Amino acid sequence: MNHSSETGPSEFDFDDPSLKAALELHHGLARQGPGSAATTRRLLSLAQPIPSRPRVLDLGCGPGPAALLLAQEAQAEVTAIDLYPRFLDELRAAAEQAVVAERITPENRSMDDLPYPDGSFDLVWSEAAAYNIGFDTALRSWRRLLAPEGVLVVTELGWLTGTPHSEAREFWDAVYPPRTTAENVAIATAAGYTVVATYLLPDEDWFAEYYTSLEARIAGIDPGDALALEAAGHLRREIGLRRAHGADYGYVGYVLRPRG
Repeated sequence: MNHSSETGPSEFDFDDPSLKAALELHHGLARQGPGSAATTRRLLSLAQPIPSRPRVLDLGCGPGPAALLLAQEAQAEVTAIDLYPRFLDELRAAAEQAVVAERITPENRSMDDLPYPDGSFDLVWSEAAAYNIGFDTALRSWRRLLAPEGVLVVTELGWLTGTPHSEAREFWDAVYPPRTTAENVAIATAAGYTVVATYLLPDEDWFAEYYTSLEARIAGIDPGDALALEAAGHLRREIGLRRAHGADYGYVGYVLRPRG
């Protein structure tokens, strides 16, 4: 999904026509942000050891690609959180098809509204979604949910250079100002975590299951749908920016264990 730092997730108005038009472009897509099954598996391997049949909280799960993989391949019991009901409907249908519905519990709530007792989860997971409340807030508020030997896995947009192209900086600073990996490591350390590993998502994670699908959806827009065209214009700019200046920024996975 498009990044926005102007509102928290519980403030989204799904009846807003512009937001509805943007969401419509994303329905039925495998992913709502950069990622892949290979990256989920890589991050899961970096998070070891975890218990067998781990208790997992997937925050900002979207249609559930990570939740499904964790339920299938890690035998996880997954609580999957998203604020948008239609993504959860897509997850339920996919879980039934994959015969893992009994191991996935979709919940329609915001990631800043988590009424779970402290220490409830062995693994807290969030791919391309922490920006909704901010990386700093996410790390601070989610730490209490981890069991004593638990692990947090989160992917976050960031600069890969100290001198990004002005076009890239202007675009991202307007919607979600990135930090460098070193700055995010320092934030995680200050929030009480040991940084076990970082992993830069490969460029194909942006295109194979995300931007390529979005471009196909954009190509089919009704030329008379002004709101859809407006939403598509922002997406086209984002995709073009990635092609032109993708070496300047990327998504990085952070594997974090709480100290103490």
